[in-house]
Amino acid sequence: MTKRTLSLLLILLGLVSLFMAGCATNPVTGRQQLMLVPESQAISASRQAYAQMLAPIREEGRLNSDPAVKARIDRITGRVVAQAIAYRPETRNWEWEMQVIDNDVPNAFAMAGGKMGIYTGMITKLNATDDELAQVIAHEVAHALSAHTAEKMSVALATNLAVAGFALSGERSQVAMTGAVLAAALAVQLPNSRQMEREADVIGIELAARAGYDPRAAVTLWQKMAALANGSPPQFLSTHPSTESRIRDLQQLAVRMQPLYEQARAGTPPSHPLK
Repeated sequence: MTKRTLSLLLILLGLVSLFMAGCATNPVTGRQQLMLVPESQAISASRQAYAQMLAPIREEGRLNSDPAVKARIDRITGRVVAQAIAYRPETRNWEWEMQVIDNDVPNAFAMAGGKMGIYTGMITKLNATDDELAQVIAHEVAHALSAHTAEKMSVALATNLAVAGFALSGERSQVAMTGAVLAAALAVQLPNSRQMEREADVIGIELAARAGYDPRAAVTLWQKMAALANGSPPQFLSTHPSTESRIRDLQQLAVRMQPLYEQARAGTPPSHPLK
């Protein structure tokens, strides 16, 4: 066995060990996730990335330019986040934050640790009601709650490790190819973005219902999205399941969540203060 082959074998064994050691149980769904990157590290990295991403937007005057819109979004987000904390009490210590960005594209996003953003296009393009906006916000909160950022970072790290192993070979050796194929195979077996979206749909509609927002609004929201798309999904839907299947699933979920919504409406859902 040559030194090069031995090195590649060691890399391959190390990669396998990382996969085995890096599996963790999703704190909300119970699904096994690849977590080479700890959630705490993903939160720290997201905090820095979030600040860097928002800096030029703030300089351009496109961040929270309408106080009334910001207050509306914060009110909805606060109620949803309070329910997220009930799911995972330790997230009370997260620096939950939602920023409103002036952009006509109907889009929203979430990073680890509750760093989120929503574009004004989600309001203006869809003429969205509070109940519909709550579905968008709860969907993003669910991504944060489910450690999806750390999972995606872990998949990327694992892929890069496999590529590095291939590069060290200097040739298309069988061992090097095995390392790359192993990483690809494991990545395929991992929940893909569509499964993450499904998880966020299921968790999000429940969070919104518990916060006192009508779960039927999830259906009308995606119907508006479909009408806006005109056969070509907007950016927010690019990695999501097909519109038809999503609406069908959400209709079923809305029926299940209706009692939670009615219970919440009978009381006063709590709110979590945002930055």
